[in-house]
Amino acid sequence: MQLKKIEHLWFFAWTVSVIAMAGSLYFSQIRGYEPCELCWYQRILMYPMTILIGISVVRKEYKLSLYTAVLSCIGICVSFYHYSLQKISLLTNHAPACGRIPCTAEYINWFGFITIPFLALIAFILIFISSVLVWKWTRAEQ
Repeated sequence: MQLKKIEHLWFFAWTVSVIAMAGSLYFSQIRGYEPCELCWYQRILMYPMTILIGISVVRKEYKLSLYTAVLSCIGICVSFYHYSLQKISLLTNHAPACGRIPCTAEYINWFGFITIPFLALIAFILIFISSVLVWKWTRAEQ
């Protein structure tokens, strides 16, 4: 029973990473939104997780969950900082130069709070929670 829960949760984490990767590619390649520097950092953290978790799902090896927890934790920090730059006026007014595209730019702003860094933040949080639970449950199984 526990093994099925682990498999489903790990597949969920992989699905989240695939959707996040596809979403970022959609925004940049189809919609033509040029990523800022912090967006690139978030992509650098997300894209390998798609491959790592995908291989782990197929091989039913869950030891990589510790590494994806670390990557997603770093991604949470970057995404939260990026989102804060966009939404907290104190930070927005004093945001550092971020390259050609300012990190405070909001290509989307659904419902007044959902921006691209917010979507990335949610994805990293879901992957982090899934990774920690998978890691914890697999250690309990041993």
